[in-house]
Order: sequence, then structure tokens, then C-alpha cells
Amino acid sequence: MCDPKLNSPSLTVSREALRDAMERAGYRDPVIADAELALVELIVNAWRHGLTASPVVVVEIVAGTTRVTVADRSSTLPQQQKPDSLAESGRGLQLVEGLTHRWGAEPQKLGKRVWFELELGGAA
Repeated sequence: MCDPKLNSPSLTVSREALRDAMERAGYRDPVIADAELALVELIVNAWRHGLTASPVVVVEIVAGTTRVTVADRSSTLPQQQKPDSLAESGRGLQLVEGLTHRWGAEPQKLGKRVWFELELGGAA
């Protein structure tokens, strides 16, 4: 069963904005596709686990590093766990780790920010 939120306009706008910024900065398509997939994972996590229907997405590109941050209302910081081999979920942060150069999470006054970074010069 497909989650109707996965086709939401906010998800599409976030992906398009990320792609546009990365293309203008000179990133190659495979790296952009990795970033888009990691972004989708963080947004879906914010919907499912972060108690947030409209997470805040920030894309920053500084000195050849793209940092994407997704903020939600949950104060629970994500922890990568080894999922049960038969589980249908629980692999999202493993995916983000594999697609990006770095990722992390930071508490904020209300909720948290989960982020990832990609470098212009190298593949993840």
C-alpha cells in the first residue's frame, strides 16, 4: 500500500528545490539522485516518527558541501539500529548513511534537526 503523503506537493517541491540547487552548484546526476532519496527518507521519517505533517527543509551549499536539514517536532533523536532481517521498515538511516558522506541529528528548542552532507568532489 502506497502512502499518499509520498506524492505530496511539499515533497515534490523539496526534491525539485534540492535538485535545482545541486545542479547549479555543479553536482552530477547520480549524486543528486542520492541526495533526493536521502531527503525523501528524512521527510518520511519526520511524518511517521517526528509528529510533523510539514517538516522544515533547509538546503545549504557552502564551499562545495551540500547540507540538507529536516526539522520536526519530536525531541527523540534517531539512532541507527540493525533491523530485524524480516522487518518491513527500519532501514532508512542505513540508507541515508550509505547515500551520503555524513549525517547526524541535533536537538533544538522544539524538536530536532536531522541532516546529511554531500561533498561536490566525491561520491558517497
